[in-house]
Amino acid sequence: MAFKTRSQYVADDLRRRILHGEFPGGTQLRQDSLATDYDVSRIPVREALLTLESEGLVEFYPHRGAFTTELSVAKIRELFDLRVLLESHLLKQAIPKMTATSLERAAAILTEYDAALDSGSQIDNWSEYNYAFHEALYAPAELPETINLVAQLNTKCDRYIRMQLLYTRQIEKAEREHHALLTLSREGCCDEACELLKRHILEACEGIVAVLEGRVITKKC
Repeated sequence: MAFKTRSQYVADDLRRRILHGEFPGGTQLRQDSLATDYDVSRIPVREALLTLESEGLVEFYPHRGAFTTELSVAKIRELFDLRVLLESHLLKQAIPKMTATSLERAAAILTEYDAALDSGSQIDNWSEYNYAFHEALYAPAELPETINLVAQLNTKCDRYIRMQLLYTRQIEKAEREHHALLTLSREGCCDEACELLKRHILEACEGIVAVLEGRVITKKC
């Protein structure tokens, strides 16, 4: 197991707590309280908060301190529009380079994802499975900088993807679309796969907006 510094440990645990909803958007993260919670000095806490700031999960305000990011509907739509642009480009570049091995890897992840969704277990890992499947489709493109940008966007979207899966009753739809994406990729249907991916991302976005605006209130778990 890789050694973690105190700041890395605090950052990893705070990230988990933020993404799992323990600290809703707009929550002040007081460095003194966090230092006490983690039994460390304020230095690793501040370093951890700066790390989370770079990931878009924390914002610093002059004379006020650090707060968890509270994303507006406009900002959510902007993030998902960026996902469409980057992920469609990645998939378009990846499909001609896909091999049996890369497709098997994506299929294996999708099987695990399906099992977690269908059983209702491992809820905390649903968004991780979601990104792992998408990343497996994009990896053959061999565009590491673009994939890194997509990873950052997905970190910022994580709590909202989890919200969409939990509250919009769209789990079965997401599963069908993932299987269709894999099939189209396997068959080399690049244009059709990219169009489906675009709809998949944008409809997920609208599901999240519906939750945030209170139009979807029924929880599925």
